[in-house]
Amino acid sequence: MKYVFVYGTLRAGEINDINHAAARNAISQPRLVGQTTVAGRLFDFGRYPGMVAEASESAVLGDVYEIDEALVPVLDEIEEVYPGVEGLFLAREVSVEVEGAQIDCLFYPVTQKAVEGLTQIQGGDWIAHRLAR
Repeated sequence: MKYVFVYGTLRAGEINDINHAAARNAISQPRLVGQTTVAGRLFDFGRYPGMVAEASESAVLGDVYEIDEALVPVLDEIEEVYPGVEGLFLAREVSVEVEGAQIDCLFYPVTQKAVEGLTQIQGGDWIAHRLAR
């Protein structure tokens, strides 16, 4: 099993809901571990957000799921992360704290260059931002 931190359209109820992605591919259902934040800034790309992970006073809200490793290539496909190809999203690791436990998670940030000129999402919560637009 592996863990993933999702902060945008992979969150439950969003257009790329991680639970639906698993079901569509006959992969065991992800288990929600809890909610947490990761240091960084969130930006509005229109239909989806992008997170720049960095040590900052800002934090991005997201959910941590325990997933079957077979789901990782599905998530990579959704985020268009391919070996040897530089795209918008990157597959990275981050250590988060959920209910007192440290968990190493996969997550999908974007590069600093990708957010030039975009609006930062204040509060770091994609769902709250999307609903308020």
